Amino acid sequence: MDRRQQKTRRAIFQAFNRLLEEKHFNNITVQEILDEADVGRSTFYSHFETKDALLKAMCTDIFDHIFSHELHSETSHDFSASDHGLQEKITHLLYHLKDNQSNVLGVLSGDSGELFMHYFKEYLATMFDQYPESIRQDVPREFAINHLVGSFAEAVKWWIGQKMKMPPEEVAGCYLKLTGYSNV
Repeated sequence: MDRRQQKTRRAIFQAFNRLLEEKHFNNITVQEILDEADVGRSTFYSHFETKDALLKAMCTDIFDHIFSHELHSETSHDFSASDHGLQEKITHLLYHLKDNQSNVLGVLSGDSGELFMHYFKEYLATMFDQYPESIRQDVPREFAINHLVGSFAEAVKWWIGQKMKMPPEEVAGCYLKLTGYSNV
């Protein structure tokens, strides 16, 4: 993507976030996004097929970096030199949620929250699947991953509801202790 396309995409994301702060996802029209972002209809559709695709792209942008094997130092955190264990991965994910707090709060408010959580849980399932040591061997694998994903998603919702006061490291540690993860 060239710089002009990246700038347009960023403008659409920002417009969508501003609208999500004011209105429920289902009540936002593509025309409102166009007006807020000051882009044309064909420009929007060259980036996103639907409003749902826009939401999924926002989620992807937030989460893809975390699952990248090439991490770099960031303003609020640096996991570039970390061993990328499960605790570090969860902590990194929490930092990204905190850094994207305004986006996340806008998306979670109202009816878009369910769709966001669906995408979030897909990423979480992939993450836990990459750490077989986090999955109990005495229960079916799919059951264990579903439990880890569901409980972590609920922990994140609780943390967001608490205004993210607890540091990401502490949230990750508490979650892993509760799940019986042995490397904490």
